[in-house]
Amino acid sequence: MLKKQLFWLITVLLIILVGCSEDKKNAEDSPESSYNGNGKTKNPPETTEEAKHIYPFTGEETDGDVGQRMIGVMVNNHPEARPQTGLSSADIVFEILAEGRITRFLALFQSDLPEVVGPVRSAREYYFNLADGYGALYVYHGAADFVNDMIANQGIDHMNGSNYDNDGHLFKRESFRKAPHNSYLQMNAVKEVADGKGYEMTSDHEALPFLKEGEDVKGEPATAVDIVYSKRLHNQVSYKYDEDSGRYLRSSDGEPTVDLDTDEQVGVENLFIVETYHEVIDDAGRRKVDMKSGGNAYLLMKGKVQHVEWKNEDGRIIPVKDGKPVPFASGHTWINVIPTDPGIESSVTVSGGSE
Repeated sequence: MLKKQLFWLITVLLIILVGCSEDKKNAEDSPESSYNGNGKTKNPPETTEEAKHIYPFTGEETDGDVGQRMIGVMVNNHPEARPQTGLSSADIVFEILAEGRITRFLALFQSDLPEVVGPVRSAREYYFNLADGYGALYVYHGAADFVNDMIANQGIDHMNGSNYDNDGHLFKRESFRKAPHNSYLQMNAVKEVADGKGYEMTSDHEALPFLKEGEDVKGEPATAVDIVYSKRLHNQVSYKYDEDSGRYLRSSDGEPTVDLDTDEQVGVENLFIVETYHEVIDDAGRRKVDMKSGGNAYLLMKGKVQHVEWKNEDGRIIPVKDGKPVPFASGHTWINVIPTDPGIESSVTVSGGSE
């Protein structure tokens, strides 16, 4: 009798052990969960939905690749070169005095590459150093010999339109304008030419600081800005805040800054006005501009202005306050550079309040 009871007890124990083993195997094999070794399942696998990526210089989300290397293009701002082509696609635009009291643009493209950009103009030291600081391929048309030598000696990846003048492939001279205001970069050819020169056209750019979703913007109301580069030459820039789009719309000498192809006014989410030392270095009016030391600045976004400082952090120009970076709003940025003489307070008027 005892042997029979023992037999049934052993049989029951074997059935229990086999059942537990099957439960474990089913948990391990289940496509919807995974066994953690303690009789419980881990969290379900992560969703297969494609992860969002963030463009490093606009802070905007995309499902696509964000590894395009930045391309910096010198864009002419002489009155005879207006309206320009492609500026509205630039992630960042620097506007700095070039000759006399006329400004020139360094347009930096990464998230959006337009088919055509121009008119393209000549190089300056402070522009190519800025482009290099952002890790950009530097594109220009012509330069003084000493400037070309500096670019070559510093090993800056570049394309000089003078070497492709009117080839119709990388650069094209348009007939509706006269030289030197008619050289246009054909953006679709840039990668092919860059590959031929051995330039890398992908890059893991470090992102600029951007506001987090729902984060408040500090500052006083600022709905209009006027910047005077020269009263005598009527070189004045203005921005008006458009609340519907959340952008500052740009005008030059009282005329809206529009894209030649679309006739749409250029607008930006961030307006960053920085003050720095300028020095004329030759009879042609060329300048040396200090883009390293930092100084006074205004940052305008979402209809408000903050009195901040600017800092060159690893080659990129960012706003700081109390030694800490101030984040940009997601979107495009225009950086107007003002000489310390007469200074930002004399050259810039902000309406709607200033801090």
